[in-house]
Amino acid sequence: MTGWEGIGRLFMGFGALLFIMGVVLTFSGRLFNLGRLPGDILIQRGNFTFYFPLVTSLILSLLLTLILNIFRR
Repeated sequence: MTGWEGIGRLFMGFGALLFIMGVVLTFSGRLFNLGRLPGDILIQRGNFTFYFPLVTSLILSLLLTLILNIFRR
């Protein structure tokens, strides 16, 4: 296999990964209700809105840590 074939396969793999991530992000709001969990901070005052998804960030971090640890072994 030449260098160009390997690079082509790498780009196809990244493209497939980006496509799958796009599909998951598009439909995750409907399926998992992420971003609106108890513990997420939402402050609305007049025309100012502050939103910090604290619990959502913790859950995503935990899931990504578990998935990456599975692939590392």
